[in-house]
Amino acid sequence: MTMTQTPTFHWISSFLEAAAAEQGAATNTQLAYGRDLKDFDVFLAHHNHDFLSASRGEVEKYLIHCDAQGLAKSTRARRLSAIKQLYRFAFEEGLREDNPAIQIAGPGQDKRLPKILSVEEVDRLLDAARNSGRALADQLRNTCLMELLYATGMRVSELVSLPVSAARGDPRLLLISGKGGKERLVPLSEPARDALAAWLVARDKADEAAQAKGKPPARFLFPSRGVTGYLTRHRFYLLIKEFAVAGGVAPEKVTPHTLRHAFATHLLANGADLRAIQTMLGHADVATTEIYTHVLEERLSDLVLERHPLAKDGKRKA
Repeated sequence: MTMTQTPTFHWISSFLEAAAAEQGAATNTQLAYGRDLKDFDVFLAHHNHDFLSASRGEVEKYLIHCDAQGLAKSTRARRLSAIKQLYRFAFEEGLREDNPAIQIAGPGQDKRLPKILSVEEVDRLLDAARNSGRALADQLRNTCLMELLYATGMRVSELVSLPVSAARGDPRLLLISGKGGKERLVPLSEPARDALAAWLVARDKADEAAQAKGKPPARFLFPSRGVTGYLTRHRFYLLIKEFAVAGGVAPEKVTPHTLRHAFATHLLANGADLRAIQTMLGHADVATTEIYTHVLEERLSDLVLERHPLAKDGKRKA
């Protein structure tokens, strides 16, 4: 199919359909790619080019244009990634005979190391959750939320939307549906399984009472009367801040995502394999998981400075 037969919208829509089908790209990712590619198309049109005629030079000029606009490195990197993927798709589909962006290096991203919670701080949060809420059911739910989050490293969206069917039968492994609908199995610790079992008893009792009043059965592990039918991310965010205050942990350090970071860094510090952690976190690329190795690097550096004989008095001891 030639460019005259393939307008801009067809290039973008066809690429996004392929990304969804072949890569499992989530809706938000597709929307971001669509916006980025439309912006690139507007730039090309302003310079009398289109997706078919653009050369490497036009792509580089566009990146310079983005930099001049003051866009963050992460945004520029994402836009270049979208352009590269579009042209790879176009090459594979025979829409172009080359990929003009293939050799362009990205701007890179500023390395932002995650905020880290110590094991002691996590213990305080868990204790606060066990004693929170106005009723026993609240305490059991909050304990289950925190134990599952720390035991599995789930994203908060994955946690709050867990179907109750995934938790039946005292599972040793929890099936999690992640980004793009990709599923993964994550083992549950003994405390997490105990918290889950206790919460299920209270949850099912409340659900049976609701059904007796003519309401439909709740589908989710953490049901809510809201539109989604489950506890919202925002509500859990507020809960975890309450746990931080009650547990004496600095609230600015605590978010649902810092528990995910704690899961990864504490496993790594205790000898877990990086690839295993990647699988449990649901990271597509191990490079994303490698950010957690900075904890071990700092720990090993301190160990060498404190324990190595040459670090003492600058000479070897007999």
